[in-house]
Amino acid sequence: MASSCRNRLFSGLLFLCFGFLGFLTSPAEAAIKKYQFDVQVKNVSRLCHAKPIVTINGRFPGPTIYVREGDRVIINVTNHAQYNMSIHWHGLKQYRNGWADGPAYVTQCPIQTGSGYTYDFNVTGQRGTLWWHAHILWLRATVYGAIVILPKQGTPFPFPQPYREAEIILGEWWKGNVEEFVNKANNLGLPPNSSDAHTINGKPGPLFPCYEKHTFVMEVEQGKTYLLRIINAALNDELFFGIAGHNLTVVEVDAVYTKPFTSEAILIAPGQTTNVLVQANQASGRYFMAARPFMDAPIAVDNKTATGIFQYRGIPNTVLPSLPQLPASNDTAFALSYNKKLKSLNTPNFPANVPLKVDRKLFYTIGFGKESCPTCLNGTRFVASLNNISFEMPQVGLLQAHYFNLKGVFKTDFPDRPQTPFNYTGAPLTANLGTSTGTRLSKIAFNSTVELVLQDTNLLTVESHPFHLHGYNFFVVGTGIGNFDPAKDPAKYNLVDPVERNTVGVPTGGWTAIRFRADNPGVWFMHCHLELHTGWGLKTAFVVEDGPGSDHSVLPPPKDLPPC
Repeated sequence: MASSCRNRLFSGLLFLCFGFLGFLTSPAEAAIKKYQFDVQVKNVSRLCHAKPIVTINGRFPGPTIYVREGDRVIINVTNHAQYNMSIHWHGLKQYRNGWADGPAYVTQCPIQTGSGYTYDFNVTGQRGTLWWHAHILWLRATVYGAIVILPKQGTPFPFPQPYREAEIILGEWWKGNVEEFVNKANNLGLPPNSSDAHTINGKPGPLFPCYEKHTFVMEVEQGKTYLLRIINAALNDELFFGIAGHNLTVVEVDAVYTKPFTSEAILIAPGQTTNVLVQANQASGRYFMAARPFMDAPIAVDNKTATGIFQYRGIPNTVLPSLPQLPASNDTAFALSYNKKLKSLNTPNFPANVPLKVDRKLFYTIGFGKESCPTCLNGTRFVASLNNISFEMPQVGLLQAHYFNLKGVFKTDFPDRPQTPFNYTGAPLTANLGTSTGTRLSKIAFNSTVELVLQDTNLLTVESHPFHLHGYNFFVVGTGIGNFDPAKDPAKYNLVDPVERNTVGVPTGGWTAIRFRADNPGVWFMHCHLELHTGWGLKTAFVVEDGPGSDHSVLPPPKDLPPC
């Protein structure tokens, strides 16, 4: 199993030990990194209350995976918990190897209690911060961790070398059993409770009760520069993050380098990662780092603030930290302005290969609806849809059905655009929406270029949605508020240095346009990364056909692929 030598600077903080990384891989050949992931239930206490949670190796958050670009990674997962399990390696492209992608009933059936599965994949052409998480039910509430991909040996960062680095994983915590209350809410046709706390590296911090053991502290030295690898592992909340008195310089998102820019705070949606440089250049003291939600639609969220402490060496714990001035929770202007600043580095070493010619144009509307449910509290339950189709999960993996040509599992007739155009962001529409359900996918020709416009709508209500595409990065070529105008808006696209990522926010009452080249054959899930909306059906998948060459087709499945 890959060791994780880290330099313990003090209790509660583990930093990446640079010395250890040298012997894992040599410049001449890629290494094989092996990890054992035991899915275990463990009693964990937060907010003065202990409860059993699902963990990996008894750790919360789970272990960090350290690899170098070019490495092969073998992770053996053994399930000792009472729930079926699958794990997604979020942002890894898994070229031709969807079997290792992880979403349950999409690329595999889940790992049943008492069984195991080995995820075996290569890390090719990627470096930076990604993450892993459970991809079944709501188990990612506690089953998640960081993936740190270092550049190839001898390849420097395209920004000043930091003195040290740390992972900052933002999450949510519920006092109750998450699976129990989600099932209860679904049976009643109601949204589940909002979380009881946000967390930084699994710890809510001093603004919550019983915080003494549950505060993340990062010790820093005056004058040094630190790289923070920030991950939003929350289930349902976009988050602002900042450190009191310190600016953050954004240098990477979703494991793609960006043009550096400085901000007092960042905005990060569920599923996204952001690397920032922070200089310990203020008066020596203790400063709060803080995370709290962004929500600019009339929807209730857990509005509590998670805090950790950015502490200069030698400062006693009795010094009271100061809080950062984060944007207001409904600060739409900050959100739009921040996302506009994100641009690809676009240098000869790290080019932005934006598709300029488009073979296939897709337009998907995002909507909510209600369907009849006689056993539910109000006789109805919420559904969510793309092009007014709510996705129904199959009972076998979609990739198996595609690879083995199993009939009756899915159809490839997902419409390229909504059947009935309307004023998408006008007055709220609530009656006779006619939402249908089905396992309907979109078939994409190998190596074709795709433009997808995601349009928020006022079907019940507008809301911001972070969409994640498995198996690919994409370029965010345009975004706007209101209805997308196909005659005028494409002229404003950024086709030079748009940000490249794997998860993008569609603004409340607005649209986002992305482009990608479909050069990775297989079945690739695309869904809202708000767990609530995914569960209501806000998801679909692309079937990318095999290409002409022998290395352009889906690899054969591994022998230990979990049975359905």
